[in-house]
Amino acid sequence: MSNRDDIIKKLKSSGISPTSQRIDIAQILFAKPQHLSAEQILNKVNEESNSKASKATIYNTLGLFAKKGLVKEVIVDPSKVFYDSNVSRHFHFFNTDTGILTDIPDGAINVDHLPESPEGTVSTGLEVIVRIKNS
Repeated sequence: MSNRDDIIKKLKSSGISPTSQRIDIAQILFAKPQHLSAEQILNKVNEESNSKASKATIYNTLGLFAKKGLVKEVIVDPSKVFYDSNVSRHFHFFNTDTGILTDIPDGAINVDHLPESPEGTVSTGLEVIVRIKNS
């Protein structure tokens, strides 16, 4: 989804004010299913759009999009976060040599039973990241 009108509707329906910078960021994120870092998004926004965005604007917007469920944060290590435009339940390969995050095909990993959450807590998600390297 990269149509500006569709993006504006999606942002509004999620309770997000569609500023020009948020629209530019969303157009890049929702152009196709992909995994992008904040730095990659910053570079693309500043190269491909008519407006310029600061690093703070990118991080704040990505945080807002994640909070509203428009993107999924995939934390592969404490210093590397990807923003996944596919918010459905799925798992990932992370290539430690290339720094590339890719989807694991649906059905390749089966999680049949999770332990009960500790008392007073509820499960909010499950992340599986299989680290790989070039052979």
